[in-house]
Amino acid sequence: MRLIFMGYHNVGYYCLEALIDLCREYGDEIAAVVTHADDPGESIWFASVRDLAFNHYLPVYQPDNPNDPDFVRAMAKLQPDFLFSVYYRHMLKRPMLELPRLGALNLHGSLLPRYRGRCPHNWVLINGETETGVTLHYMAPKADQGDIVAQRCVPIALDDTAATLLARLTAAGEDLMRETYPLLRHGQAPRMQQDHNDASYYGGRRPADGLIDWARPAFEIYNLIRAVTHPYPGAFTYYRGKKLFIWRGQPIKAAASAAHAPAPPGRVLTGLPGHGLLVATGDGHFLVQEAQWEGEPEFSGPILATWRHLVGERLG
Repeated sequence: MRLIFMGYHNVGYYCLEALIDLCREYGDEIAAVVTHADDPGESIWFASVRDLAFNHYLPVYQPDNPNDPDFVRAMAKLQPDFLFSVYYRHMLKRPMLELPRLGALNLHGSLLPRYRGRCPHNWVLINGETETGVTLHYMAPKADQGDIVAQRCVPIALDDTAATLLARLTAAGEDLMRETYPLLRHGQAPRMQQDHNDASYYGGRRPADGLIDWARPAFEIYNLIRAVTHPYPGAFTYYRGKKLFIWRGQPIKAAASAAHAPAPPGRVLTGLPGHGLLVATGDGHFLVQEAQWEGEPEFSGPILATWRHLVGERLG
């Protein structure tokens, strides 16, 4: 068997590592590793698919456009049996998808058909889901709509952030690859159609999407903050035109702070000694525990609690 692997990020790294081990076991060959050149404007906090491929003496390609006819012809000459795409950021068109003799497959970070599209592990947190997972599926010209081979569920804890959830999705993806590749190469893997009536789709996220709407319930604000906290760009608000990033906090039911009269959303109610700043929301209160003015150091709860000049002021 000859494979083309297309991938990026931690999930791509560990799935490639799994396929390297499996190919060694079965005598198969990874004929090409296709990845992205790192964006100098992006914070690179994840493992490098390119470096892993170099360390194993695998041929590496970094095309700006993987659908360019010249690149497709170059890949066709490799006569691949399978193509695996794992967190590869470019959409592949039909000529590339039709190259592998036995199919092109993608590992997606959700339980398809739900959460098709970009950034699923961020979106499930924003939406307050309690479960997600990974899906290995055949690729189709439309994103994430192909037949499912296998899935693995991953529970979402109330204190999960995007980073902790992605770490467990990465482990689940690697395990799924190790389990299903032997079935695929022996023609024994299942192939199940998706129920498109149950599908949901979410687009990519930009740093600007981290703006906090204090009129939302405290628990929704908490979900946004944990979905985009480090190493992601972060949730933020404004005070007198200055951006304030909020990296960590907790929702507090209004009944637990009934001593405070109703206040407009975004009003800083008080500094809780040793804990942080208490802010009014559309439903309940939110305790800010780690924050950072743009361009300045981060501050934790005990220091935030001393910011008396903000008490009575309104954020947003």
